[in-house]
Amino acid sequence: MSKHSRYERIRTPLAVMATASVATALIATSVAPASAGKAPSLQTRRPTVVLVHGAFADSTSWNGVVKELKREGYPVVAAANPLRGLSGDAAYVKELLAGIDGPVVLAGHSYGGAVISNAAYGSEKVKALVYVAAFVPDEGESALDLAAKFEGSTLGEALCPPVPVTLPDGSQGADLYIDQKKFPRQFAADVPENTAELMAVTQRPVTNVALEEKSSEPAWKTTPTWALVATEDLNIPREAQLFMAERAKAHTVEVRASHAVTVSRPNEVAQIIQEAARTVR
Repeated sequence: MSKHSRYERIRTPLAVMATASVATALIATSVAPASAGKAPSLQTRRPTVVLVHGAFADSTSWNGVVKELKREGYPVVAAANPLRGLSGDAAYVKELLAGIDGPVVLAGHSYGGAVISNAAYGSEKVKALVYVAAFVPDEGESALDLAAKFEGSTLGEALCPPVPVTLPDGSQGADLYIDQKKFPRQFAADVPENTAELMAVTQRPVTNVALEEKSSEPAWKTTPTWALVATEDLNIPREAQLFMAERAKAHTVEVRASHAVTVSRPNEVAQIIQEAARTVR
């Protein structure tokens, strides 16, 4: 397959989404259980939940999930995923993990799933992985490879023409965006329209380089894994999500939701993260 036709495959089933929001932020919060009069002991302290967004989004796409987790007393960090390249993005998250005390539950949405698979490899802190409508790549696979494996994604039809840019490492690539007019239906069909329109305006691009980069050895082969499958996803089809979850032997739940499940169904997302967290000792 030529490089040109391979690139066209990105634009067809490409499925590397995450919900776009209003700012890029790093949210770090440690919250004691509401019933505690002082900080919990090391023996009773809950694991820190680290959330990694995917393409066309920022960390505030997790806001509803963060609210639920904090209510239950979990320390939460929502990472600002650079979206520049898989190895670099994973290295950034790995550095973030290094600064956290105690055990971690690491969750990723969409392309963020590929990032956490690489960032958690070899980490003694990460005790559980949670994939939320996410890519779960094996070694040598890219998001592009997995997107092309199953039919059903309509993302390619919703993309704006890519704009060539010079990437930070000096290489040539393309920043990919979703057409703002097509964004609500394609990405966030079950999100209130006014919210989806704001998400469309504030979306952050992902590079084609990030989607083409092959994964290294993934952490899910040695770390307990959970997966939430969004059954109405137009970016990563249900069949693709189920294939990856079954291959990873993940504890899996299906939720009727769009790709923007972290925004439209934050309670269900928080529940599966808490299920994973309850196994951490």
